[in-house]
This record gives sequence, C-alpha cells and structure tokens, in this order.
Amino acid sequence: MNIENQVRQILEDIEQVMRDEKLWHATPPEAEAFESKEPFSVDTLSAEQWLQWVLVPRMYALLEAQTPMPTRFAITPYFEVAMPEALRLLTQLQRLDDLLNIED
Repeated sequence: MNIENQVRQILEDIEQVMRDEKLWHATPPEAEAFESKEPFSVDTLSAEQWLQWVLVPRMYALLEAQTPMPTRFAITPYFEVAMPEALRLLTQLQRLDDLLNIED
C-alpha cells in the first residue's frame, strides 16, 4: 500500500475512533476560532476540535491535491498531554506519526 493510501486509512481510523469515543462534533466552531496563531490553536480550540476541523481536512486536502505528505511529523506528544485518557485515539495518531516522521 502506498503512503497516500496508508495516510487515508489512518485518517479514516482516526475519525472512526473519534466517533466511537463521542469526540466527533456535528457542528464546527465559530470562524474566529480558526484565526488562532498558536500551535494546535490551543487558545481557541479543544484538542479534538483541532484534530477534526484542522488536521484531518488539511491532510485530506493534501491527498486530493496529490501534494507530498509532510515529514518530521509528530502530533502525538501534544495529544498525550491534552487527552491522556484517549488511548485508542493516541494509538491512531502514533500510527500517523510513525508513517510521516521521516528523517531527511
């Protein structure tokens, strides 16, 4: 399976876990919440909101545009602090990190 298909599968798995754990939101945050300049929009979005409304759509956009995937990718450490109880989600995020954290 190529890297793009692996990323797509992991994104689908992340969404499924979020739905299973009731972390998937039906409505997006207010538009102003997306204007944050802070990493992970920590001042305006919860960790699960950032994942659902920022990271996942951006990753799908990269896939659709056939743009190279990011490297040096490591989001799990943030989520280990922000959501330490979300073990199933952390497992999926670590899969994404492991796949994309490529040394030059």
